[in-house]
Amino acid sequence: MTTAERELDQNTNFDWNRIQESGQDREPLFGSGYTGLVNLGNSCYLAATMQVVFSTRSFCSRYYMTQSLKKAFEAAPADPTVDLNTQLAKLAHGLLSGKYSVPAPEKEDSTNVANATPIDKQEGIPPRMFKGVIAASHPEFSTMRQQDALEFFLHFIDQVERVSAGKPEFDPSTSFKFGIEERLLCPSGKVAYNRRHDYILSLSIPLHLAINKGKASLPAICLRFPFVLSDADVRYNPDELEAFHKSKAERDTQGKEVSTDEIVRPRVRLVDCLRSFVAEEEVHDFYSNELKAKVTATKTARLISFPDYLVLHMRKFVMEAGWVPKKLDVYIDVPDTIDISDMRSKGIQPGEELLPEPAAEDMAEPKLLADDDIVSQLVSMGFNNLHCEKAAINTSNAGVEEAMNWLLSHMDDADIDAPISQEAQSVDQSKVDTLVSFGFQEDVARKALKASGGDIEKATDWIFNPTNVSSSSNMDVSSSSTSIADSPLPDGGGGQSPVVLYNNDAIGLCNGKSDLIVLFFSSSLLGHFTAYRLMGIVSHIGTSTQCGHYVAHINKDGQWVIFNDEKVGVSKNPPKDMGYLYVFERLNS
Repeated sequence: MTTAERELDQNTNFDWNRIQESGQDREPLFGSGYTGLVNLGNSCYLAATMQVVFSTRSFCSRYYMTQSLKKAFEAAPADPTVDLNTQLAKLAHGLLSGKYSVPAPEKEDSTNVANATPIDKQEGIPPRMFKGVIAASHPEFSTMRQQDALEFFLHFIDQVERVSAGKPEFDPSTSFKFGIEERLLCPSGKVAYNRRHDYILSLSIPLHLAINKGKASLPAICLRFPFVLSDADVRYNPDELEAFHKSKAERDTQGKEVSTDEIVRPRVRLVDCLRSFVAEEEVHDFYSNELKAKVTATKTARLISFPDYLVLHMRKFVMEAGWVPKKLDVYIDVPDTIDISDMRSKGIQPGEELLPEPAAEDMAEPKLLADDDIVSQLVSMGFNNLHCEKAAINTSNAGVEEAMNWLLSHMDDADIDAPISQEAQSVDQSKVDTLVSFGFQEDVARKALKASGGDIEKATDWIFNPTNVSSSSNMDVSSSSTSIADSPLPDGGGGQSPVVLYNNDAIGLCNGKSDLIVLFFSSSLLGHFTAYRLMGIVSHIGTSTQCGHYVAHINKDGQWVIFNDEKVGVSKNPPKDMGYLYVFERLNS
């Protein structure tokens, strides 16, 4: 085994033991809200996600407290086994009633189950029918392979929203829904606004801001309740990482291994991850309707509304050079309570001037020109010049072989001889299929490929961040501040609040010393904050979201509880710093 393989195996074992709390004497829990879910074969992603979802008031109320099983079956269509609302009600009653959360009988004597002695664990319930319904419309979730818990959560929310269409008062998914506003500042000084809805806040992890790495000073930036700043936070922390890597290198040369207890990973604060979301970033190749040219704009993002439940996704899986996936071994310092009032959008400010609406000619799709080398090589083979140009364009100038294959398969097309200027430009269907296989919708994939000139990598980036391309590519950028046309979303108010700075110059709140800065607010003032309490964690063990294991930790009845498939018990040491998804509940909701 190589050193890299040994280190990977060691990290995996450490994660496995820490997240599952292996080796600890865990007290089992039974009763309402403490029912486990049987693993159907790589279905832990579903189990962990649904345990957190049904710990929210919105889903608990919709499918359990206000709806009996009898009522659910009566309201179902002819076949309730394929009705999502019915299966959700069934799952909710299974998880929340406590009927199935009882000690399992000892199975040593299978012939005398009735008289068997109960043991300190439960059997759990198998969510087979629910999985069959929720996965029916998805090619991946319908398999027995491991899946990404984030993708499943978004798919689940989408399905709930679809079956609740036209009845927003019965749609519990709105408790996760919020609005995001992106502001684009053009070099001309004018601005444009883009607004959209989302259900998760995906956060990059700024490893360069690790608090156990180096002695770099932190920037002066606003911080609100309930964070406490110590002298170490304001200045720097010892470089534990450098010391660990130096010690590890010495042991490697001596053939010695580092024990799991000695492993040191970068430790990044959640507040820095949130700060990276609202930080300014450059958007290259932004088409300015004011300057009539592609320019580099500045983008900032803020929240329009605040949901009852805020799901934070930590981007632990990144792509290295050559599109090689890698999981970041990093700890996230997550406080029990956060406030994100300073992430609220302020809308158009006095004195700001909006970018003009694009002219009709600017709205046209950018035309891709055929590569002359590809066309000339095909023409030399005896093909028609117009046909060769079409082949090059429709394969996004990928190469002679690709163009040749397209040409041979489209020779009998009715419009093969139509002038290029008179037909709508298309994209390579194989590339569309590739993006669809990633889970994107076909119309979105087609638009992304058109906007990126047929480049799959750029198209993927366009889907996740459409402001990285010009406004002439049909992206949803508005030069007005009109509100999103949709049903009202939950909102946390978010009045202006006092701030404290990372220096000694804050007015009124700092004590002039850097040794300790603590903010205290009266209970009457807390109602004006968009404060959230950490209520759930979905952690992942493994090198990829497509393998490994998922475990949920949920704060219930004043204590942390671990949900590891059918095993449910008191959590003595919840892995708050190792989460993949964090679910926060709004305190003033």
